[in-house]
Amino acid sequence: MELAFYASALVALLASLGVVTGTNPVHALLYLIVSLISVALTFFALGAPFAGALQVIVYAGAIMVLFVFVVMMLNLGSDASAQERAWLKPRTWVGPSILAGLLLLALLGTLLRGDVARVIGGTSIDAQAVGGLLFGPWLLVVELAAMLLLAALVTASHLGRDAEPDRASGGES
Repeated sequence: MELAFYASALVALLASLGVVTGTNPVHALLYLIVSLISVALTFFALGAPFAGALQVIVYAGAIMVLFVFVVMMLNLGSDASAQERAWLKPRTWVGPSILAGLLLLALLGTLLRGDVARVIGGTSIDAQAVGGLLFGPWLLVVELAAMLLLAALVTASHLGRDAEPDRASGGES
């Protein structure tokens, strides 16, 4: 299982790098799908099949299909590719590189301490355990996250709506 964990983690890192550095939106989406599936495999290797299955069904399935349709509907052309290339200047990589370095240090510290064997050799987590935790001691956090998502949905709907011409100003023409 350790080999599966490290292999899927490496694929997730490489695919995520492909997402960030790609200038073609469709290629970036394909890399994102590969990254999400490899994260699901990492969950399976850690003994969390329920989380892995949710990762595949929700993210790699439903949300990525939505992203593909949005990219197809927008029909991004050469202007979008030029903008992507402008965003890929070296100075824009300083912050994310520092954060990735911190995560790498945390990973190396975990590996050197030998905590990975304890994590990988742990027990399996099923749907009943996840539900018991989410709707037990973490109920308030789940409800707050639901309210935040609802507020984001209402805001996106309001901002995405086309304004009606001159009805707010009394209908003067």
